[in-house]
Amino acid sequence: MNIFVAKLNYATSEDALRQAFEEFGTVDSAKVIMDRDTQRSKGFGFVEMPNDDEANQAISSLNDAELDGRTIVVKKANPRG
Repeated sequence: MNIFVAKLNYATSEDALRQAFEEFGTVDSAKVIMDRDTQRSKGFGFVEMPNDDEANQAISSLNDAELDGRTIVVKKANPRG
């Protein structure tokens, strides 16, 4: 499952994002989206988890939780289109 994570602290690293989700299971990838021009975080990212049950547990536990001093929003990512 691809998970959308919003309202990230601009200092949150991909490793910190991965660690937060690894508490709930296997993480295939964790990506913080960076601005092309400034190389600064855009404040959101995506996490991929292969097990949907673990992913749903992570979503329900981490949505409205605090990460690096910010309350984050976590939900299932909508496919591009």
